[in-house]
Amino acid sequence: MKTLEELKKELLADGIIDAGEVKELEEVLYADGVIDKEEVDFLFELNNVVSGKENAPEWKEFFVKTITSFVLEDETSPGEIDDNEAQYLYEQIKGDGQIDDIEKALLENIKAKSKNFPALLAKLL
Repeated sequence: MKTLEELKKELLADGIIDAGEVKELEEVLYADGVIDKEEVDFLFELNNVVSGKENAPEWKEFFVKTITSFVLEDETSPGEIDDNEAQYLYEQIKGDGQIDDIEKALLENIKAKSKNFPALLAKLL
């Protein structure tokens, strides 16, 4: 199994994420059956690098689905966004100084599925 660092190097070699790479990401990240914070950080990092490029549509779907489940299917606050999660998402999305269409899609998906949507995140939309 590749490390996240090895995977990142490979994925970013051509600067875009294609359908095959999304499949590989899914296999590596879901290998242990759970997505942790380090893996979510990794996805945001990847997205910041490939933002605005001709990525496969599967990338957007995977990114949105994975991060939504990380935030809404946790043990601390299932189905809603707690203050820590709101702060974390805000910092990750605001971190590179721009909100791309994938990050907007993520926010809209979380907003649609969550019992609450903190004002901090609403500001990003």
